Amino acid sequence: MSAEAGAAIAAIANAIKASGVVVRVRPEDFANILRRIDKPLVIYHKGSFFTTKHHYLISYKGFAFYTKTSEQIDLPRSVEVIIAEKIWIPS
Repeated sequence: MSAEAGAAIAAIANAIKASGVVVRVRPEDFANILRRIDKPLVIYHKGSFFTTKHHYLISYKGFAFYTKTSEQIDLPRSVEVIIAEKIWIPS
């Protein structure tokens, strides 16, 4: 293996470590998790390329939960929302 390939593998491994654990869930499961949190903080991004997609990210018990949907999720008033320029989830 070349030094460049080794460096690329190390960079990927470090990026995975930095991003932690991201769990992709269905929108209805995301809403259920949201209801379990006392003071929820949701990261939100409205994206559009060909169609509008709503992206949501929340932290719960050490995990980051992410969902993407074509319809907005009705968030309770108690939710603090941060509008993100972009949400990037490793695939």
